[in-house]
Amino acid sequence: MDEVSAPTPWSDPEIAELERQVVAAETALLDDEVDVTTLQVELDNLAIVHHRRLGPLYERLDELDALIAEAIAAHTGDPADIRRAVELRGVVTDMPDLDSLLGALDGAGGGGESGEAADEPLPVPEVHRVSPGAEARKLFRELARRAHPDLVQDPEEKQRRGTFIARVNAAYARGDVTELLALGTEWATSPEGAIGPDAESRGQWLRSRLAWLTHRRSELAGLRDQLMEGAMGQLLQLAPHDPDGLLEHLADQLLHDIAEKEKVLGTLVES
Repeated sequence: MDEVSAPTPWSDPEIAELERQVVAAETALLDDEVDVTTLQVELDNLAIVHHRRLGPLYERLDELDALIAEAIAAHTGDPADIRRAVELRGVVTDMPDLDSLLGALDGAGGGGESGEAADEPLPVPEVHRVSPGAEARKLFRELARRAHPDLVQDPEEKQRRGTFIARVNAAYARGDVTELLALGTEWATSPEGAIGPDAESRGQWLRSRLAWLTHRRSELAGLRDQLMEGAMGQLLQLAPHDPDGLLEHLADQLLHDIAEKEKVLGTLVES
C-alpha cells in the first residue's frame, strides 16, 4: 500500500511572483548603491588630483593673461585695453586658494609672485589617490547587502543602520579594507531586527515594497546621471580607463600654452 504523502502547502502564484520580484529588486538596488558610491569616490579623487595637478597651471595662465593685457594697455593707452587689463587682473586677484577650498592645509604655500618665476618649472604637488580596490568593493557590497537602512521599515532600526552604514561609506571612501573587515565583524555580532512588517497583508506589503524599490533605483539612476554631467564626470568620460593619463595629457597642453604666452609676454616687454 502506497504511503500517503503530506499535502503540498498552497501558495498564491501572484504572491510568489511578487516575492521573486522584490528579492531581485533588492539585489539590484544594492548593486546600484555600490556603483553610485564607487563613482562618487572616483570623482572626488579625480577632483583632488585635477585641482592639485592642473590648478597651478591654470593659475599661471590667468596670471600671464593679466600680464599680457597690462603690457598691451601700457603700450597703447587705449581705454578698452586698460579696462580689459583691469578685468583680467581682477580674475587673478579674486581667485580662491585651491588648497583652502579642498581643506588640505599641507603647507603648500600660496605665493602671489608675478613674472619673477616665469622661467622656472612649476612644482607638481605630490598627490596620493585613493581608489577602492576589488577587496574593498566586495566587502562594501556585502555590508550594504546585510546592513543597508533601505532594507528595513522600522524607524529605529533604519536609524541604527544608517549610522552604521555611514561608517561603512567612510571606510570605503578611504579604501580601508581593515576597517571594512572590522565593521563586518561588528555587524555580525549585533541584532539585525525584523525585515518585513507583520501588520498588513504580505501581498500589500510586497507591492508597496516593490514600488519603493523601483522609485529608489530611479533616484539613484538620476544621481548617477547628475554626477556624470558634472565637470569631473565629463572629464572621466573622456578616458574612463585612464584618468591619470588624461590629466597628464591636459597638463602637457597647459604647459605648452604657458610657454607660448610667456613668449608673447617677453616680446611685449622687450618692445
